Amino acid sequence: MSDVAGEAAPKRGWLRRLRDGLSRTSAKLTEGIATIFTKRRLDQAALDELEELLIAADLGPATAAALVAELRRTRFDQEVTPEEVRGALADSIAKLLGPVARPLVLDPALKPSVVLVVGVNGTGKTTTIGKLAQHYRAAGKTVTMVAGDTFRAAAIEQLKIWGERVGAPVLARETGSDPAGLAFDGLQQAKAAGTDLLLIDTAGRLHNKTDLMAELQKIIRVLRKMDPAVPHHVLLVLDATTGQNAHAQVDIFRQMTAVTGLVVTKLDGTARGGVLVALAERFGLPIHAIGVGETADDLKPFSAPAFARSLMGLAE
Repeated sequence: MSDVAGEAAPKRGWLRRLRDGLSRTSAKLTEGIATIFTKRRLDQAALDELEELLIAADLGPATAAALVAELRRTRFDQEVTPEEVRGALADSIAKLLGPVARPLVLDPALKPSVVLVVGVNGTGKTTTIGKLAQHYRAAGKTVTMVAGDTFRAAAIEQLKIWGERVGAPVLARETGSDPAGLAFDGLQQAKAAGTDLLLIDTAGRLHNKTDLMAELQKIIRVLRKMDPAVPHHVLLVLDATTGQNAHAQVDIFRQMTAVTGLVVTKLDGTARGGVLVALAERFGLPIHAIGVGETADDLKPFSAPAFARSLMGLAE
């Protein structure tokens, strides 16, 4: 997630949490692969069943077809065990995910690095901002947060609680205030203070896409009056439990803003963890971090090999 947080392989404790978090998806895949491949050659019928299983785990038709094609190329008409199939799939998935597994690196020359955080309500957007603030504060960075989801009192209060917890100021106004003006004031204050990181929360009401698009574009337009280069990063927070709906959300928010990277949350609450692979294959956007729980330690930089092996229920 940061140049500090992403410097080494995740700790064993995190890998265990990742494996546990993906257990609903991996159990579905492990059980299905065992059913298909116990005492059976890797024939066309088996490959067809495997492709259906991968699609059902939300890896998406294109990704499932590519993974099955690779397996056909390397193992067709051979006797294979379920473990060998899972291992081969994990290797292929890790290769596919490798190019998008990129930590969010802050440029130390920027004071502040401006990160605009977008996403629909309910994805864990505000919580993600709090967790990011905690990570960067632990890495010795100064952080300011802007409670730009001014339509939800709960979001403003939640960010204030995170601010107190991590020792980071939170700029907030009463419910219904203009989020663009608030973001502008936040950038002004962060520049004056020489802050390392400015995290800006935003609203995520998709019932009227036109209003939301206008609001997000206004925030960016107003920020650029002060600094044409901001925001430096636009992070889209996605909830893995939405499965294929995550694709539509990426499409919508890319229309609204130039999304630069993804954070995928709630992987522990779904049997659809494969959607992350499908998103990588389709959009190629950097996946900066993933979340498998509620605590700050449950949001970590995305590791392609660790994720792929956990997805297939394999030990690290």
